[in-house]
Amino acid sequence: MTKWEYVTVPLLVHATKQILDNWGEDGWELVQVVPGPNPEQLVAYLKRPKGGAA
Repeated sequence: MTKWEYVTVPLLVHATKQILDNWGEDGWELVQVVPGPNPEQLVAYLKRPKGGAA
């Protein structure tokens, strides 16, 4: 059975793609994006198999 680790990442609306691309390079997969504490910010939830990049 795969074990997962998770992280939450603040996303700025003007740099969302670059931020997600950087995390994706480290093996993180986007699970969900939710509104952040203000209109200029979102929060991304990511996961990857435990032990680092696949």
